[in-house]
Amino acid sequence: MAAAAVEREYGSGAWVVDRSPMDASADADIVWVVRTGRVVITHPDDTSRTDVPIDTIGPGGVFGFSALLSGGTVEFCARATEPSVVLQLPGALVRPLFATPTGLAFLADAVNSSSAYRGGPVEGSAGRTVGELVSAPAVFTSAGTTVRDAVRHMTEQGSSYVLVPLRGSRHGIFTDRDLRVRVVAAGIGVDTPIEKVMTSPAETVTADRLAGTVLMDMLELGLRHMPVLSDRGEVLGVVEDSDLHAASTRRSFVVRRAVTSAATTAELADAGKLVPRLVVDLFRGGTDAMAVSAILSVVVDSLVRRAVEIEWSARPEVPRDRFAWITLGSVARREAMPSSDVDSALTWSDTTADPGTRGTSNAVPRTRDEALMDLAARVHVSLDGAGLPSDTNGAVASSPRFARSAGQWERAAAHWLSNPFGDRGNPAEDSGLIMSSLMIDGRVVWGPRTLHTVPEAYRRLLVDHPDGLRLQLRDALAGRARLRSLRDVLARRGGTFDLKAHALTPIVNLARWGGLSVGMASASTPARLAAASGNGMLSDDDVSVLTEVFALLQRLRLAHQIDQITAGHRPGDVLVMADLSPLERSLLTDGVREIAAVQRRVGYLAANVGVHR
Repeated sequence: MAAAAVEREYGSGAWVVDRSPMDASADADIVWVVRTGRVVITHPDDTSRTDVPIDTIGPGGVFGFSALLSGGTVEFCARATEPSVVLQLPGALVRPLFATPTGLAFLADAVNSSSAYRGGPVEGSAGRTVGELVSAPAVFTSAGTTVRDAVRHMTEQGSSYVLVPLRGSRHGIFTDRDLRVRVVAAGIGVDTPIEKVMTSPAETVTADRLAGTVLMDMLELGLRHMPVLSDRGEVLGVVEDSDLHAASTRRSFVVRRAVTSAATTAELADAGKLVPRLVVDLFRGGTDAMAVSAILSVVVDSLVRRAVEIEWSARPEVPRDRFAWITLGSVARREAMPSSDVDSALTWSDTTADPGTRGTSNAVPRTRDEALMDLAARVHVSLDGAGLPSDTNGAVASSPRFARSAGQWERAAAHWLSNPFGDRGNPAEDSGLIMSSLMIDGRVVWGPRTLHTVPEAYRRLLVDHPDGLRLQLRDALAGRARLRSLRDVLARRGGTFDLKAHALTPIVNLARWGGLSVGMASASTPARLAAASGNGMLSDDDVSVLTEVFALLQRLRLAHQIDQITAGHRPGDVLVMADLSPLERSLLTDGVREIAAVQRRVGYLAANVGVHR
């Protein structure tokens, strides 16, 4: 193979594959491997030649094998972004390697990722977490430091920012942009304490967030720096927008622009119609399924946020800094799928006064609660029009069960902890296990984050409420992963499989319990699993297996729903087993068995130590 390889050098900006009539290298019987440097993969129909990347390939990265194996044409362009050495490997020698066990494993990952353009792991930032992109320790200074000394410290450290620790786990941030705008342009002296001109508190993200979604958040908020925190709240470093731009795609920004510029519900509905095509393009363009899911979640957040903004601007009965909109479910965990509906909740400050009756002739809500729930109902009408249906089980902010003050939510959480099953004789009373599972996942997308009080009540579950943690585990183990349910057998549906109910939900529930066992409340499923590794019940191997199977199932699920969207059908989670390839059926079967095996091991350990009774 090495003897037959052709080594080519490319300068920065040079085309590796151009697909022009004169480009002899655009040969479907070649596989390219980046030896040194970096190559971006772009869409072949990018007639503007702006080369917005759909992936970035670094040393060791492989591309072009899809056309090689299918016998089709090369459907991508590739350009070096820095001086690079790229190897061309002849198809006649490469093709047999894909028939080996390691070659098949490589293809299984690539096929399940619908990766038409790249092979192997994502080399660019799109599919990487921000934690992986942190390249240096954070630069700190104290609150009493003058602007002059802070800038001198930034210069010495080669940094464009400085962080200032505040009370608790919060931080202020001062950047080179603040120096220009808040100091120089404002005529403020350089002997001014930095706390007077910094941004406080700084927006932060956890290390498990995908770079592509963080970049979209930063663009929306107008930020160029984002502190990255560990799951314990420690600052790992700071990423800049320039570190994340490889995660961008043209269509994602077109959608975001359409959402942020929408001034009416009709315009928001038009923006929502762009989302399915974005998901299809991202996935078929080679973006990993987990990254697509996270980007979709961010886009849904932006639609929700804009819908709230539009409705609130027409009915500002309550000060905007006194209430918050909480997204629940898979969107909150950054694990949305095209089939996901919108679960939501409302919370508001206990000091917020009732808005009273407005001076109009129309009948309007007169209490704060009614005004906010009316707003929530209108928001969900807007979201329905944008293609984001409300939760069918009633977990929506327009319901009294999901619209409470911060104090009421805090008292409700305390009640759930002491009475997790509710009053079985009173159907109107909440089930603590169900409500807590929904609200622990919740994430504020509009308004002050401090108003979401439920997760904090569960952070000390192991110490303060060990029985509550035991019940969380029992509930997580109750829904067993299985290939066929009794309902399937009775309905003679042996040829179908519900990916969400029978495989993904058991992992999500185990991960939620695992996170709570180590003091982690709201987070993604992989982040919760990683935090719970070695908690005495979940071994490192268990976590590795569950994380790998979760990613596999999400790939299968997204690929299935992309096919449904393309065919003009409503996306769903029920697979027809006959539609899967033999390899996919094998991977799915093995994955479900692995989940069930972990559930059995955890249940056995829990029973032996008296946790699971």
